[in-house]
Amino acid sequence: MLVRYIRIPLTLLALLPMAAMAVLTPQPWAGYAHDAQHSGVSPVKSQPLQRIKWQTPVDLNRQYSGSELLIHYGSPIVTKANNIIIPVKTGATDGFKVEVRNAVDGVLRYTLNTDYSLPPHNWVPSYSPTMTSRNRLYWPGAGGTVYYRDSPDLATGATGQIAFYGNANYNAAKATYNSAIKIATPITTDLAGNIYFGYVALGSTPLNLQSGIAKIAANGSATYVTAKAASGNDASINRVLMNNAPALNKYHTRLYFAVANSNNFGAGYLAMVDTATLTPISHIRLQDPKSKLDAFLPADGTASVTVGPNGDVFFGVLENPFPSHNDRGWMLHFNAGLTQTKIPGSFGWDATASIVDAKLVPSYTGKSTYLLFTKYNNYQQFADGVNKIAILDPNAKMLDPVNQSTYVMKEVMSIAGATPEIVPGKPNAVREWCINSAAIDPFTKSALANSEDGILYRWDFQTNSLSEQVTLTEGLGEAYTPTIIGVDGTVYAINNGILFAVGQ
Repeated sequence: MLVRYIRIPLTLLALLPMAAMAVLTPQPWAGYAHDAQHSGVSPVKSQPLQRIKWQTPVDLNRQYSGSELLIHYGSPIVTKANNIIIPVKTGATDGFKVEVRNAVDGVLRYTLNTDYSLPPHNWVPSYSPTMTSRNRLYWPGAGGTVYYRDSPDLATGATGQIAFYGNANYNAAKATYNSAIKIATPITTDLAGNIYFGYVALGSTPLNLQSGIAKIAANGSATYVTAKAASGNDASINRVLMNNAPALNKYHTRLYFAVANSNNFGAGYLAMVDTATLTPISHIRLQDPKSKLDAFLPADGTASVTVGPNGDVFFGVLENPFPSHNDRGWMLHFNAGLTQTKIPGSFGWDATASIVDAKLVPSYTGKSTYLLFTKYNNYQQFADGVNKIAILDPNAKMLDPVNQSTYVMKEVMSIAGATPEIVPGKPNAVREWCINSAAIDPFTKSALANSEDGILYRWDFQTNSLSEQVTLTEGLGEAYTPTIIGVDGTVYAINNGILFAVGQ
């Protein structure tokens, strides 16, 4: 059976009639990259970057690889009542908790524990909860289960634990499921309060679960589909890509995610399923646009699908052969049905594109209604070390700046990092941009982006300048991190395992 349905006997909120759905509104920042399309667009104006208001660790036992911190940290969540929900790594190699803090001053309100343990990994993957429009917080637990807490802005609220394959099944073989089934992606929520996440199966279970994508509905029903089934039954496909947050189209009727084979630098597909049933609809093999070989899908990355306002789908991959594109990868681009391959972007490694309304860029004279923000590093190990961020036109093309033979999305504007990096023979090298998802502020026509120089910057689209900055740390090499904007305009960035609240 390709898709499995379970009715879970829990007392949960019933689904509202469709006519009443309009009263449900998303949280100010519900999870990874803000929303289910991963647009990164803030609904409020960010505060000026004048000072660090408060800070708190998101890693209580940082483990460095030499001088680098190769750990992916989950995105904080901001609630309507201006509390911030923070996933915190507690142990050296494993262990997490969730802290709920007052976003004004960072004072801890309470802590939520979890028995979650990580799947096998090289770089530590992210631990990423979500907050639904129904004011319910979900966070990963052991055995592929999720915990929930209602009304997390309040001191008390209803709590529970849900297994997508049935609580009775989980309770009958807890030790087996805890060992074999692990949530492996951030959790995504839709407007109705349903949640979606990827999980991996590491061993045999009584239900013979295979790696795939799960849905837990707001009414307590659960659905799951295997990665293999989502790929069109390719026998080589046996995992959902680690850290790859599922994405929804704007109507919340289609779910997108990446599936791959077992190799860390493996190959795979972008898949689309129906959100109501998780029935597979479409899939497309992910290929390097220059070599036409299978693109690499590293488990150490955090690239997630972005869905544009017109339904187009964007997903970052690594090049094959590696490092033929200077370790930049590609931002692959497809139509909504995954039946047409469109112009790729010239950078995709460990990056999730953000959406920029074309009206926010005064210098733009093209025809696209929206543009893409993306990291645009040019790593000194393979190239000149002039690391940039960029605004790209998804519907216009130019020759790739790396190989001058492949057409890629046209650069509308770009800007290099501000801090030089001393590299022999590369006088223009600068420190890397340290983001997997940026925060876009349409009110100030700018993006908020973190750098490995330890500084949080505002990139002003009107002047193409780094118009504001606040120093967070002395800087270090680290895995890429998300940047978010809170309900009061406070900007949050993670550097060296610490969450910084920045504003005026």
